[in-house]
Amino acid sequence: MKVFSTLILAFLLTLNLGAQDKKKYTITRTDTAPKIDGVLNDEVWKTAQIATDFVQFEPTVGKTMPENKRTEVKMTYDDTGIYIAAYLYDTPEDMMKQFTQRDDFGQSDFFAAVFNPNNDAQNNTEFFVFSSGTQADASESPGNGEDFRWNAVWESAVKTVNDGWIVEMKIPYRALRFTQQENPIWGIQFHRHYRTTREQNTWNPVDVTSGAGIGFFNGELEGLNNLEPPTRLSFYPFASYVGDRFDSEKIDDFNVGLDIKYGLTENFTLDATLIPDFSQVGFDDVQLNLGPFEQAFSEQRQFFTEGVDLFRKGGLFFSRRIGSAPIGNPLLGTNEVVDGDFPQKTALLNAVKVSGRTKDGLGIGFFNAITEKTDVDITNTQTGEKRSETIEPLTNYNIMVVDQQFNKNSSVTLINTNVTRNGSGIYSTDGVKNSSGARDANVTGLLFDLKNKKNTYGAIAEVKMSNLNLADGTQTGISTSLGFGKNSGQYRWSLSHNLADKDYDINDMGILFRNNYSNFSTDFSYQIFEPTENLNNFRINTWANYNSLYRPGTFTGFNFGGRVFAVGKKSLMAYGGNFNVQPGKQFDYFDPRVDGRYFITEDWLNTGAWISTNYNKTYAIDADVGYETLFEEGRTYQSFFFGIEPRIKFNENFIIVYSFEWDQELRERRWINFIGDDIIYGQGDQLTIENSISGSYNFNALNSLTLSFRNYWSAVQYEDNIYKLGDNGRLHRDNNYTKEDISDPDVNFSTWNLNLTYSWQFAPGSFLTAQYRNRIFNFNNNGSENFGDSLNNLFDEPNGNTFSLRMVYFIDYNDLKNVFKGKS
Repeated sequence: MKVFSTLILAFLLTLNLGAQDKKKYTITRTDTAPKIDGVLNDEVWKTAQIATDFVQFEPTVGKTMPENKRTEVKMTYDDTGIYIAAYLYDTPEDMMKQFTQRDDFGQSDFFAAVFNPNNDAQNNTEFFVFSSGTQADASESPGNGEDFRWNAVWESAVKTVNDGWIVEMKIPYRALRFTQQENPIWGIQFHRHYRTTREQNTWNPVDVTSGAGIGFFNGELEGLNNLEPPTRLSFYPFASYVGDRFDSEKIDDFNVGLDIKYGLTENFTLDATLIPDFSQVGFDDVQLNLGPFEQAFSEQRQFFTEGVDLFRKGGLFFSRRIGSAPIGNPLLGTNEVVDGDFPQKTALLNAVKVSGRTKDGLGIGFFNAITEKTDVDITNTQTGEKRSETIEPLTNYNIMVVDQQFNKNSSVTLINTNVTRNGSGIYSTDGVKNSSGARDANVTGLLFDLKNKKNTYGAIAEVKMSNLNLADGTQTGISTSLGFGKNSGQYRWSLSHNLADKDYDINDMGILFRNNYSNFSTDFSYQIFEPTENLNNFRINTWANYNSLYRPGTFTGFNFGGRVFAVGKKSLMAYGGNFNVQPGKQFDYFDPRVDGRYFITEDWLNTGAWISTNYNKTYAIDADVGYETLFEEGRTYQSFFFGIEPRIKFNENFIIVYSFEWDQELRERRWINFIGDDIIYGQGDQLTIENSISGSYNFNALNSLTLSFRNYWSAVQYEDNIYKLGDNGRLHRDNNYTKEDISDPDVNFSTWNLNLTYSWQFAPGSFLTAQYRNRIFNFNNNGSENFGDSLNNLFDEPNGNTFSLRMVYFIDYNDLKNVFKGKS
């Protein structure tokens, strides 16, 4: 490890930055703002400087476009914002214009303007306009990439003309974060994408071989003066109605509330949801889970997805923990039962977050959320006596982050997460009552992300410590990560080591599937940056991992694999394949669910291939196929899977995508349950079928109708004779256990979700959304039932129907202030 660290330090100290010439744009102020209508007849555009001579970075680096496909951009500004006019020359029949929802690129040409007021190469704000008129926006940084969950309110207009299309934009200062400066120099970049050919150009050239973040290649914006950052205060009042019908139960819920965005300083913003409303959050793609680890679902609540890049540092924040199912389980006495269904979530009372970054690169983030106390009602079935018990107290979730960027490509971060549960009588996750108080958790991480100034090499180093307040005292755990690699050029590689001790646990606010590991990893990749005779893109990756326990330092497994990706030059069809091999014995210390016990498999192989045809066509298709097996004596396990996803683009407004996935596992061995102290495994077949349909009809850039449907079914049927796990990690049938010794181990699991949504943006930042949802769920132990019969039985189950209507209105304080000034 010492040699490894020395190598990292040597590379970082010996390599220096080469100078890079940047294009400069000199902007001038206007007294008469241009009208945002896509018509460039405003007086200011006659004299504004032209930014042109765009340079291609994909698929051919350095190529310039012909005269009839050139790009010309002009800019001006006033006291309220920056204005952009772009004339995008093109042949009309080569232009693509699919109507989509906000942030959905679809099959459309686009133009983007990228701002970096701090000119630090690491914190871009991006504004996209598609040829259809749809908008997209994102925050971008090297550590997090482009985050399209960030949204701002700004103006744009598009007009198609005989020799191309025109974009006009106004970016109000409230959408940017900057300090008051005399004659500042901002980072600026313009980006154009030709969807038909997938060619991408930028105004200031981008060197994709360098491995540097895209902000490193921004040009410079000069000429701004006397800019006064506005009062960044926006209100989002909302009202919603939800009518829910499940079986014979009826619930009607009306809700009004307010979300606020407030600029505490020129660079820091407060976001608050005072009365949270997540009534229109989509369904999770729930699957049958027979493994030892929980399922993790992506966040869909906008407050927890927007502007959280700082809080995701170090992987310590899993926002789905906030408002998730209670951690406690009530202690039931003789003849006692819980009334009704066990709560699957806790109510969020409020949440706030403050984040921003100074011009010197210091980022600070503060997040806080409070969830309501959750009780269950308990009844004694013999006496009728009732009582209630708390299974989750009033709980506070908190994150503090300090992140210092430097050298335009590196950072050091200190992050702390804290969960405080109020009161006592709560149970830890193992069901043991915490008599000393509720389970509290605190995690601290120190993170380094370092690159040499040429961006050729990089290193990461992380140290994280967790502390839990449990019934028997404080549990302290540690985790470390160390990695080093080459980031640029056609050939790239990395080496890394990741470690966590047995007590490391971040699951109160983060997500960690396993601890007690010490793993070494390496990977190597090769890619082309210039098209060949037949290929636009080609990339190959290989990797290898050596895994062991941290304590004791016992080997658990080794694997290696590879992946190839390619895009055809003429067809624009993408295709690829992969393989992954686990040679020799692999020791799984988690599947048995007993500390110190393990389950052995040998010589595992997985391989697959896929294709994705050109989405520009009316008909397109994605397909994949794969095979998995074990070369282990006494085992005949096999798995076959394939998926197919055809899509039809009827016109620029209407598209439908159907997806079918089929997965058959034969003679798989998996953990079932316990018989006394014996760990029981079964061998059986599992068939999984998933059907889904998604469709959208976009009337224009502001009105859309979308449909999503998913039916998931999986059935598992075990052989009659089942296994006991021996101390040597092998399975045997010496005890003559059968399925009769275990209550109903077979599984039949199915879900049905349908979501129909109409959305109308009736004013900037303001939306009216109507939604209908239908849901059905079934779980039983009839593993021999086929798909058709299971589907019929699914419709016999109680189904839920929900209709919701939600209106959000955007109010900017500055506009409101001007209205009152006008009245006075």
